[in-house]
Amino acid sequence: MLFTIALLILVYSLTGKPIDNLVRRIKNVNWKGEADSAWTAIRKFGLKAGRTACKPLLTFYYVMTDENTTTADKALVYGAILYIISPFDLIPRRVLSVLGILDDAAVAALVIKKIQNKITPEIEAAVEETLDEWFGATTAIY
Repeated sequence: MLFTIALLILVYSLTGKPIDNLVRRIKNVNWKGEADSAWTAIRKFGLKAGRTACKPLLTFYYVMTDENTTTADKALVYGAILYIISPFDLIPRRVLSVLGILDDAAVAALVIKKIQNKITPEIEAAVEETLDEWFGATTAIY
């Protein structure tokens, strides 16, 4: 049920439709448990996809686990995580290669824009720390 509602919230939010009725249906979700499941999926996907592809997913994860994030925003980022890591896309990756990645990138960009005010310096630091753990520290080249 949460999977479907989160994806509907994602679609409705991106298209400007009201989500209040959907949010009421998930007000008692155990977000800690969902975040734990998402973490496992993000790590598995991220280690295959690479640092750049993993960064928005980790940002979504840390926004979702922030106590100041509303249920609507938690569901929105959870829906984005599910959509991006799901093998099913509007534009199939296996069939259309690079074009198949564009819908995931578009979803990530649109959701990042919607939650921009929730991405604190602490969340940005946690994302970078996790990326460094998983992929090694990056060095800036000037």
